[in-house]
Amino acid sequence: MPQKGKVLFVDSVHPILKDGLENAGWLCDWCVNDSFEEIKSKIGNYQGIVIRSKFPMNREIIDLSTNLKFIARSGAGLENIDVEYAVEKGIEVFNSPEGNRDAVGEQALGMLLSLFQKLNQADQQVRRGIWDREGNRGIELKGKTVGIIGCGNMGSAFAQRLQGFECKVIAYDKYQEVNLPYVKQVSLGDIQQHADVISFHTPLTQETHYYLNADFINGCAKPFFLINTARGKVVNTAALVEGLKTKRILGVCLDVLEYESSAFENDFQNDMPEPMKYLIESDNVILSPHVAGWTTESYEKLSQFLLDKILANF
Repeated sequence: MPQKGKVLFVDSVHPILKDGLENAGWLCDWCVNDSFEEIKSKIGNYQGIVIRSKFPMNREIIDLSTNLKFIARSGAGLENIDVEYAVEKGIEVFNSPEGNRDAVGEQALGMLLSLFQKLNQADQQVRRGIWDREGNRGIELKGKTVGIIGCGNMGSAFAQRLQGFECKVIAYDKYQEVNLPYVKQVSLGDIQQHADVISFHTPLTQETHYYLNADFINGCAKPFFLINTARGKVVNTAALVEGLKTKRILGVCLDVLEYESSAFENDFQNDMPEPMKYLIESDNVILSPHVAGWTTESYEKLSQFLLDKILANF
């Protein structure tokens, strides 16, 4: 089989992607432990590159990628890629939101149910010998209105999983029609007017940066619960905390944080921001470390969808 080209892996992904490309005639180099400077020095030798979120495909790197035919981003978000410039240079950009949509949908639902039923708080209390039934009285999802902002792969997966709970699901999406029989497409104003729960499923762009801010919160007709499994900087954390203090926001599920960096585990080694301290100390806040799309199954599916797209185009 003739060699199709060389692919550089700078982030670890499921081996099904590397194996599949090699079986199709690509030469793959696994360089996930190489330094940024090492990657820069050799990226011009490759026709393809596989990344996740930590490696920036900005103009500088794209200009060094003189032979690049495709960028494969394992996952959904493209904020670390200058997509417009890549396309201008004739480089295909692939991502794989289909691979972790189910995981995100289940995580959003799981966090919401845990928040409503106070499961995290109750679990910790029972472990300490506290048996407080009244203090852990929950609320039901049935009859609530859930508003989804961004109803693409992730938002629609969450909406699908809300079926059977007898709640009303409404969605706002500026860029596409929502053709789901169990979702009513509405305006953003309708979300703010009617939603008991608001869940964000948008990419991070200039338009969505700090989408949830003081104006958004004050524009909501009634107190609501918030879910964010999208990107941390979609939510202005200081405004969120103020909303919790004034009870305009009743509870929060955050899988992503405004304060995340590309190396999440090092974010709080220095001084922790005051809004983050408030979230950590709040009983009506559920936090997880950017794992909504991070399941055993999604790990493989993310690579499989990428493989299918690359092979379909090259």
